[in-house]
Amino acid sequence: MLFIIWIVVGGILGWLASMIMKTDAEQGMILNVVVGIVGAFLGGWLLSPLFGSGTINSDDFSVSSLLVSFLGAVILLAIVNLLRRGRVR
Repeated sequence: MLFIIWIVVGGILGWLASMIMKTDAEQGMILNVVVGIVGAFLGGWLLSPLFGSGTINSDDFSVSSLLVSFLGAVILLAIVNLLRRGRVR
């Protein structure tokens, strides 16, 4: 059951991040889930020590963990945009 919640929350976070970075029209549902989950890993690696919280990947569903996971997804999309287009959108 936790895996399904992890997928749903990752998809929502990936979708929100893609709307912020204006890549929503280019991505589908599967890519939003991937961006949300990989972004949570990236946020856990980069931002979790700064905020002192976990991520959705570490079974921590608090507001701070959702924020860290969301910011990780935004950073991931910024990196992808930088590599694909040469600029952050």
